[in-house]
This record gives sequence, C-alpha cells and structure tokens, in this order.
Amino acid sequence: MDEPIAAATSPRRPGTGAAPLYGLVLAGGRSTRMQRDKAALEYAGRSQLERAVELLTPLVERLFVSVRADQTADPLRARFAQIVDSGEAAGPIAGILAAQSRHPEAAWLVLACDLPLLDQETLEHLLRSRRPERQATAYRSSRDGLPEPLCAIYEPSSREAIRSHIATGRDCPRKFLIDADTALIDQPDPGALDNVNTPQEYGSALYRVRRSAAERRINVQYYALLREQAGRSSESLVTAAATPRDLYQELQARYPFSLAPEMLRVAVNSEFGDWGQRLQDGDSVVFIPPVAGG
Repeated sequence: MDEPIAAATSPRRPGTGAAPLYGLVLAGGRSTRMQRDKAALEYAGRSQLERAVELLTPLVERLFVSVRADQTADPLRARFAQIVDSGEAAGPIAGILAAQSRHPEAAWLVLACDLPLLDQETLEHLLRSRRPERQATAYRSSRDGLPEPLCAIYEPSSREAIRSHIATGRDCPRKFLIDADTALIDQPDPGALDNVNTPQEYGSALYRVRRSAAERRINVQYYALLREQAGRSSESLVTAAATPRDLYQELQARYPFSLAPEMLRVAVNSEFGDWGQRLQDGDSVVFIPPVAGG
C-alpha cells in the first residue's frame, strides 16, 4: 500500500527552505503491559490509531503508519499507508529510521498512537515552533524536563545521527534527542502528552476524555441578590453541569447563594426554560430572583 489515506489540505512549512513535512504514526508496539493492542483502544467510538491519523492528516503532506512486518495485514492498520520496520533496530526508533530511509528528503512529524489527550492545538504549536535548521524539534516533558520523542519533528539532517546512535547499540529515541541538536519547547498543555500503557491508565484516560467531552462553556448572568452574593453580574465558565439545576447547585458551592432553586426562574438563551432542560455548549443562562414590591 503505497499511497497515504489522505493528503493534507494545507501542510505548513516554516520557510521556503524547509524540507517537506510527512507524518508518521507509530503503531508497531507489542502492547505488552496493556495486554491488548493499544492502537485499537477506543475513545468516543474511535480507535487511538484512527484519532492519531485524523489529527495529523491536515498538518502534513503525506501520512504513514509505522508497523512491524507481522502487522501489515491487520484490518485496522491495513486501512492506511504503511512503512514497515526494517529490523535495523527495535522499538519506536526503528519506525523513525525506516521512514527516513523510505523518504530521506522529508522531515517527519512523528506521533505515538497512544496519546488520547493530545489535541490539535498542541500539534499546531509544535509546527509553529519548528526549527528546520536543527536536527529535531521536540517538547520538553512537563514531568521531568527531558525531550518527548514521540510527538516531535525529525529533520532530514537527523537521519545519519540516528544511524550512528543505533550503531553504538542504543535504541532510545529520548536519549538520541538529548544528545542531538534538538530545539526544545514547552508544552502549551502539560497533560496533552500523557500516554497509556496499562489497563489502569486506560481507565483513567477514558474518564478524562469522557469528562472533557461532557464539559461545555456556559455564559451566566446574575441579577439583584444573586449579583450581590456572587460579586459579579456575569461570567463565562466551563462546566460539566447537564441542566440549569446542576449548574445552580455547582454555583451554590462556589458562592453564598441563599435562595433555593424553587424561588428562582431560569432563562436559557433569552427564553424562560425548565430547570431540567439540557444545556448545550455556548448557552446563556440567567437565574432570576423574585422581585420585591408590586
């Protein structure tokens, strides 16, 4: 299978002298600790591999999935253009080297398939920070300050350096980046590169992804007594509250609201609503206290 699943709509280069940028999703791991194929783990109905491909496709000129020789017929991986490990090394660095050997003219945006919290902004920030005159551009880990090798850009100039690294018996891409001419940048979202290696980590990531999907931004306005007790007339907040009642209970934990929901009326998007109606991202909610006098 020689052609990628899709071409990028507008791959970006930092300058006219920069090498073309290709994408490589690493999906050749044996998933020993997970005890099941990590590429096939699902979040919100999509496998990790499918999500990684979707994230990379708009950002690169061509896209490939890195696989072992015994994975080429796997139905999930067979949907995508593949680059097979050559056997010159083991682990992720084998996939990187195989890609560079196939297309030495390209720079490679390399991405592990097991990053369920990775978002488009993190990848776009990496591209904006790309330093093509260096051997690589990588994020500095938010945990230990070391390079993150599996969400990084490897320039064509890194190819021979990687070969030399492997020739000395080393196969750790992180140690390669430590020794290489690497431009290190800070992550815009410290948790975006958290990976998943065990069933326990998968469960935790599932919870975080579901919670993130459930969150919505709501604009809230306060009047009369509520405005006094909140100390503000309006605010925009991110919440997992599903209904106005849930939202009001959340706000009661934050502000000293003395009025029970039964004493208030609620309006959603300028229309009086029901305390149990479902809230949507971007809704405007007004809690209206009773008005004194006739």
